[in-house]
Amino acid sequence: MTTLLLTHPACLNHATPEGHPERADRLRAVNEVLSDARFNPLVRGEAPEGNLDLVTLCHSEHYATELRHIAPDQGVIYIDGDTSMSPGTWEAVMRGVGGAVAATDAVMSGQHRNAFVAIRPPGHHAEKATPMGFCFFDNAAIAARHAQRKYGIGRAAVVDFDVHHGNGTQDIFWSDKSVMYCSTHQMPLFPGTGARGERGDHDNIVNAPLASEDGGAKFRAAFENLILPALQKFAPELIVLSAGFDAHYRDPLASLNLRAEDFTWVTHKLMEVANSTAGGRVVSVLEGGYDLQGLRESVAAHVTALMGA
Repeated sequence: MTTLLLTHPACLNHATPEGHPERADRLRAVNEVLSDARFNPLVRGEAPEGNLDLVTLCHSEHYATELRHIAPDQGVIYIDGDTSMSPGTWEAVMRGVGGAVAATDAVMSGQHRNAFVAIRPPGHHAEKATPMGFCFFDNAAIAARHAQRKYGIGRAAVVDFDVHHGNGTQDIFWSDKSVMYCSTHQMPLFPGTGARGERGDHDNIVNAPLASEDGGAKFRAAFENLILPALQKFAPELIVLSAGFDAHYRDPLASLNLRAEDFTWVTHKLMEVANSTAGGRVVSVLEGGYDLQGLRESVAAHVTALMGA
């Protein structure tokens, strides 16, 4: 069984202000490292464009249509201090939605064992009706809900190892007992959510916050002691990964000390859960990672692990 890689050049056209950490060079770095010969076995494709029907699986229709309405034809508009839109933003965002859903279709249908979706901007901070933290629509959450609607699975899990808590994913699934959301992240840090006591209406949220300067040992312990046992008990039929790599020690936006081998380890561990409960089905969607060398190393480690399934 093969690993699918989906991306699209339109994701390079989401322009951010000069000096902004979420920039097109991030995706160029990912594309560069995945062009190495060791990744030749990947099955490559272009992320299709999503639609508002998919977006409204997780976001309000009013929010989605209003965001489309304000997307500029020229220049840059600011949603907040971190989040802006340019003429290329809307297609980039919709390629993210479409890529996550197409990857889910490919995995759920058995065409590929797992998939990595290399898109930008990221998504996990986008709440039901609020863009924030560079994010507009929550690609990972939409993928999970799409799998439920189209394939009738009873339980899906979204696992997030980005250094920032996925407040958007937590907001979307807070009252949904059919989806488990698990997250390791640095606290205190943007967006300020993700305390261990935030557990959802059905005990379906598992937050494992880490402190500044925590490294691989504490990261692995958080998974071993909290997240992996909860996932095994929940027995998801699909695991969607919010694959952020800004917990890497080189990253400028945080101060965890993970190395590429930690991303290898966590990918293998989550694949083991998927193998035992979900027929191996894993869909991984790129989130953060803002040091280009750290991003290259981490993505290479993560995708190599996915290919080893």
